Amino acid sequence: MLGLSPRGRISAGGATRLMRAADTWCAVTLSRPDDIAAVPAVIEADTITDDPWPHLQRWVGARPAAAVVERAGLLGIPAAALAETSASPPVTRVLGPRAQHAGRLLVADMSSMWAGPLCGQLLHRAGATVIKVESGRRPDGTRRGPAAFYDWMNRGKLSYAVEFDDHEAMLRLLSVADVVIEGSRPAALTRRGLGPADIPPRAGRVWVRITGYGTHGDAGTRVAFGDDAAVAGGLVEYHSDGPVFVGDAIADPLTGLHAAAAVADALARGGGELIELSMAATAAGYAGFSGGAVPEPSEPEPGPPASPLGADAAAVQALLDERHTFSC
Repeated sequence: MLGLSPRGRISAGGATRLMRAADTWCAVTLSRPDDIAAVPAVIEADTITDDPWPHLQRWVGARPAAAVVERAGLLGIPAAALAETSASPPVTRVLGPRAQHAGRLLVADMSSMWAGPLCGQLLHRAGATVIKVESGRRPDGTRRGPAAFYDWMNRGKLSYAVEFDDHEAMLRLLSVADVVIEGSRPAALTRRGLGPADIPPRAGRVWVRITGYGTHGDAGTRVAFGDDAAVAGGLVEYHSDGPVFVGDAIADPLTGLHAAAAVADALARGGGELIELSMAATAAGYAGFSGGAVPEPSEPEPGPPASPLGADAAAVQALLDERHTFSC
């Protein structure tokens, strides 16, 4: 779709690089302006040239990968040591009472980028009504990229613009959702009183939480993108001179697929579950996998564009009114 191709130790999208640390390989992502601006602080330099990568490479090469990851994490830059994460299945916890859903599922998709939106898109294609929830001030970052990709992930969803700090509006939405998808660090919602334990229970609800590395301790504070999470899981291709990237942000689509399958399994059990998926642990499940010959990629089927930001507010409000009236 986007004409991307393998670039060795530079990710297909260009924002992540594999670099040799003093003991092993690590990946660092500079995908946001704030990441680039933080590089001088990471390497403890007063100034750097316009290209931050040579400076970062010299700094990384003189340190163990664990020290690189720790220092980058302090400043919110995504970084990972090669194969630092082991494979593990989704973690499932009881969230509330079980129930078999009658009628069309209502999904609140609060995620962004690729993993969570793919989960939401697959649920939409399976017949669910999916509400794409975005902040008007900070919408999904993929809206700034190629429209074809955003449309592919989000067409068919109702676009609802609401600030996550608007507790009343968010509570009104989440309290009637059958499935909730979140893709931020757990503290982002819990500190707003919008975590899975804060929302009034709804029988059969499934809450999907997608993180980079899990929710416990320091893992819950780490930022991750698809390329560095894949490296953390060891999902790379090895050449004679070391590892190279495979796919494009490959931990994202793999986790989105696993999330959708986990939702389907949970609903078949009657729901009432919190499902937590780590992108790094999901990618680790594919490390060393060889599927034989890879077919040539095909162009995705064309379709209508996704809704503009907030375009479906009236339809969403009517849907919520109906749900709240019925629940009363």
